[in-house]
Amino acid sequence: MCGKFTQMMSWKKVHEYSSFLVVKGGAEDEAFTTPMRFASVIRLDAEGKREAIPMRWGFAEHRAKTPMERPKHMHARSETIDTLPTFADAFAHSRGLVVVHTFNEGEELPGGKTRQWTIAPKDGKPLAIGVIYERWTDRNEGELFTFVMATTPANALISRITDRMPAIIQPQDWAKWLGEEPATLAALKALLVPVDGDWEMKPQEKKAAPKNPELQKKPGAQADLF
Repeated sequence: MCGKFTQMMSWKKVHEYSSFLVVKGGAEDEAFTTPMRFASVIRLDAEGKREAIPMRWGFAEHRAKTPMERPKHMHARSETIDTLPTFADAFAHSRGLVVVHTFNEGEELPGGKTRQWTIAPKDGKPLAIGVIYERWTDRNEGELFTFVMATTPANALISRITDRMPAIIQPQDWAKWLGEEPATLAALKALLVPVDGDWEMKPQEKKAAPKNPELQKKPGAQADLF
């Protein structure tokens, strides 16, 4: 399943375009996100308006002494996202979108090795991955928003290398997924299906991931953002 994606822009710039009317990005704006790192997540605020805030990839364990313990859950399968206790409440009440330029999938090779492939639309337009999120709190550590990525069976292209892919939410369904338009849980789950597109898939080049300090803050530095 997906273990890396490239954000279109820093969380402040995503906030500027959170209406999704215009999304533009360049190499200088990109940041690789992997589990345990922060990404910009679009959600609805208390007034029902879209906002972009940084969240850590991976649900924190509720019994963890520190949120930086490696979480068990990075992905939520579309088939059980509404029934498993770990995900059901977040699916019903806390859904968001991660706008990405690319995402990666791993192909298992003989000998236990993995080859990474980068998938991206040929036209360069952004993709919105459906996520669910929750808030981890501790009286000593403070609070931390974390998310997991919804996944679906792979489409025709990605099924060449693996059997799962991120759940891509189509533009016409963003308002429904975020909760701006009314929808039953069954209707929301129906959005989590394999999506095909005019995409390209290339072996990942081995290079250092660009750093984006705005997305890699420590949990203690998040208090002023919420």
